[in-house]
Amino acid sequence: MADPMDDHEGLPAALHATVRGDVDFGITARALTTMDASNYRRVPLGVVAPKDADDVAAALAVCRERGVPVVARGGGTSIAGQATGVGVVLDFTRHMNAIVRIDPDARTAVVQPGVVLDELRTAAGAHGLTFGPDPSTHARCTLGGMIGNNACGAHSVAWGTTADNVRALDVLTYAGERARLGQGWDGLSPRLAEGLRALVDGELARLRTGFPELPRRISGYALDALLPERGTDVARAFTGSEGTLGVLTEATLRLVETPGARVLAVLGYADESAAADAAPLLLPYGPLTVEGMAADLVGDVPGLPKGGAWLFVEVGGATPDEAAARTAALCRAAVADGAAGHTVVTDPRGQRALWRVREDAAGIATRMADGSEAWPGWEDCAVPPARLGAYLREFRALLAQHGLRGAPYGHFGDGCVHVRIDFDLLGEAGVRRFREFSGDLADLVVAHGGSLSGEHGDGQARAELLPRMYGPEVVALFERVKDLWDPAGGLNPGILARPHRLDENLRFAVLPRRSVPVEFGYPHDGGDFTAAVRRCVGVAKCRDAYAGSLASAGVMCPSYRVTREERHSTRGRARLLHEMLAGGQGGRAARDGVITDGWRSEEVREALDLCLSCKGCRSDCPVGVDMATYKAEFLHHHYAGRLRPAGHYAMGWLPMWLRVVAAARLGPVVNAAFRIGPLADLAKRAGGVAAERELPGLAPEPFLRWWRARGPLGARGAAVPGGPAMPDAGRATSGAGGDLGSGEASPPRHSAGPARERTVALWPDTFTNYLSPAVGRSAVAVLEAAGLRVVVPPKAVCCGLTWVSTGQLDRARAVMRRTLDVMAPALAAGLPVVGLEPSCTAALRTDLPELLPDDSRAARLASAVRTFAQVIEERAPDWEPPRLDRPVVGQTHCHQHAVLGDAAERRLRERVGLTGELSGGCCGLAGNFGFERGHYDVSVACAEEQLLPSVREAPEGAEVLADGFSCRTQLEQLAGRRGRHLAEVLAEALGARARDAQQQG
Repeated sequence: MADPMDDHEGLPAALHATVRGDVDFGITARALTTMDASNYRRVPLGVVAPKDADDVAAALAVCRERGVPVVARGGGTSIAGQATGVGVVLDFTRHMNAIVRIDPDARTAVVQPGVVLDELRTAAGAHGLTFGPDPSTHARCTLGGMIGNNACGAHSVAWGTTADNVRALDVLTYAGERARLGQGWDGLSPRLAEGLRALVDGELARLRTGFPELPRRISGYALDALLPERGTDVARAFTGSEGTLGVLTEATLRLVETPGARVLAVLGYADESAAADAAPLLLPYGPLTVEGMAADLVGDVPGLPKGGAWLFVEVGGATPDEAAARTAALCRAAVADGAAGHTVVTDPRGQRALWRVREDAAGIATRMADGSEAWPGWEDCAVPPARLGAYLREFRALLAQHGLRGAPYGHFGDGCVHVRIDFDLLGEAGVRRFREFSGDLADLVVAHGGSLSGEHGDGQARAELLPRMYGPEVVALFERVKDLWDPAGGLNPGILARPHRLDENLRFAVLPRRSVPVEFGYPHDGGDFTAAVRRCVGVAKCRDAYAGSLASAGVMCPSYRVTREERHSTRGRARLLHEMLAGGQGGRAARDGVITDGWRSEEVREALDLCLSCKGCRSDCPVGVDMATYKAEFLHHHYAGRLRPAGHYAMGWLPMWLRVVAAARLGPVVNAAFRIGPLADLAKRAGGVAAERELPGLAPEPFLRWWRARGPLGARGAAVPGGPAMPDAGRATSGAGGDLGSGEASPPRHSAGPARERTVALWPDTFTNYLSPAVGRSAVAVLEAAGLRVVVPPKAVCCGLTWVSTGQLDRARAVMRRTLDVMAPALAAGLPVVGLEPSCTAALRTDLPELLPDDSRAARLASAVRTFAQVIEERAPDWEPPRLDRPVVGQTHCHQHAVLGDAAERRLRERVGLTGELSGGCCGLAGNFGFERGHYDVSVACAEEQLLPSVREAPEGAEVLADGFSCRTQLEQLAGRRGRHLAEVLAEALGARARDAQQQG
């Protein structure tokens, strides 16, 4: 083919003129599709999202006329590089994503290629049916991609591969021929039918002997499916062709009956080889899954039986009793065959929790136990199941021989093993080792009668090695078939037939070799921002919500959930940062013309603009991508030496403005002037605030002013006892209280030992202090009622969050250092620091030590931080809180979910009788985000995704809980509902209990 870069000037215009769908040759669209979930990177010319099959035909015609190659792409989760290309990418996720029909009687579904698997499974589930193959990416992978790669999944021992479940395929060739593929030659053009028939008739012996029989043979073209004794199944032969033969436009699929009940048995074994040896012995019991994992991947997961490796075996039945009986028989057999123990899980929630460990493995495995990186490449080879134990022993030995490490896991019942290996793909020596190991491992797989690919296809990662598996004669057949279907070589060139070398086009080659100067410490990435960005390997769990999937109950990517645009996913933003580093930070990709202006990139800024900094990816992403931190880093450099948006000055500096107003006691004046009317409109325009927003009112009395007015401990009675200010450094060891720096101190009231164990420092964050002091007052009442001695900093302190979220990191660092000075006595005394506002508490836990990595006080303060519920649980475990006994509704704060955890909050709610679950997701206000001009619609849509529906559907009398100021503000402004902090609810109950006691007395 001609070099597509030679003649493409008229390509965008020609596509715009003939394609009704989206045509995008912009920088962002190209940068988002340079990579899939593999080690490879290729830069396309542009992206086309066709409306229908006619659009596909039109796009192919334009590209064919100009000799431009075409790559079909679904969810972009391919692990062998087959969803990347240098020509035009056809994106089927945007428009061609409809379920055309489901026939429950025939048990078939007709779908377009962009349908997400979980969407089909949900629709089929209404009829008691499902699509059997279910890769771990089921919540974001597309049916077109599954057909392209012949995907399998955990249930293949019961329901087979995608090829086993394909009935008919409608495809278009690069030459524009339409074909309907099924069994037999009907539906093919005369040219194709005659050519394929001649090939089969002339190569019967080779087709009958050259293809190994094993359940997970995914490598190469499945030409043996064309044999007459196998029904001349052209659809099956096409499945797994990785977009190299034709472009799929519609598929008819087989559906299977869903078991009425499922039970998960987790079997423990001494090591992975023992588990692998045992796996095929379980198959006669008809399990739905036999999945294996070892301790070096799983880590410390509660609920697993003893052992060094485990098999996750799911058993189905028409009824719970039938499933339980079949599970019991299987477990008895497993123990008799050497299982060290077993756990049986019948609760669906418990099953989902354990399956999540398995499904996240593709991401988790990208980091070794010591934090070093591991990569795909030999992700999914397969051997006959009976040989798996022996193969794994030799595989481990081969790893050691090459000085490599990896954690195998996968579909042990089918003999298919996934593994990510700590290749050094950044340097020449490491790439050389990668190549040498790949050849040796290919030989080992073939020696055991296996397939180089057992699920994800060959792509660029393994196709070069296919002659070792099939021999040159069969590989020559592959090339003949490619030429029959695609004589111009326009579809996915360099993949599978006549492939690129496995060490070409590596996505790491374009990255800078030196560390990029940055502000955050990136402690989990060796201080290297490039390594932090490399965390995203493309498995795209951040896209789980694409089809309304319930698979992810987390927080990650609230803006993606409502826009469904790739650039607003964690993966999309990481891809843009990768291209920014490659093209504009000393990398070698500038010649590709993707992103070449580095930190000044408007494309990156626009993609990050809708990042709410919720930090959900920090916990929900399997590899811990932290886009909130990356966004703050980018904004810092992007606006260095330049004028910033008005909102950065207004809302980024909010703590300072509030402190000035409070000191001048201008709160009532500001409230009157800036809430409603012309001055409010002017203030919002000047401050970059959305016109639709109402500005929050300042409290009449800030929390710290109230605190100082309380007087000495106990001076205001038992109902709401007083308390001293934070002890100074000299008196901290004796337990004396005082106002730090004032020269005054209240008399000592406690001895040094037990008293200090019950003393806590309450953090008066900006939002609590100036905007919702009732939360602080309530927290004091509850903590003191629990027998704790509360101390408070003598003056305002700040975590620096607003400066961090707007990327003003120099100022954030200065604020943090001043805060550390104020908090020094508390740190010296070893006091826990109680945070009430989750976002500020999370900033102290993470942003503080990561911006001040060289200040030991930052790490000490971060480790001292506790949430309200945590400190009660740790310091007052015997306290009996009041009973409320009513349902709750609301939302776990996104930073609580991502950074702090909410286990203690859940336990405290249970103790006081607050029943029900809080919703996931994000409120959408997210500090300054929802107030900024241009964000209002997205902010509201985020709230409508989970929070607002849960509040509207709340039972009568339900308590609306919202620990975050943003969450409470969003609820009030959008739903007219008052949310309360848990401390407020408990304080109210304490007051009621005290009044009842007085009346009874």
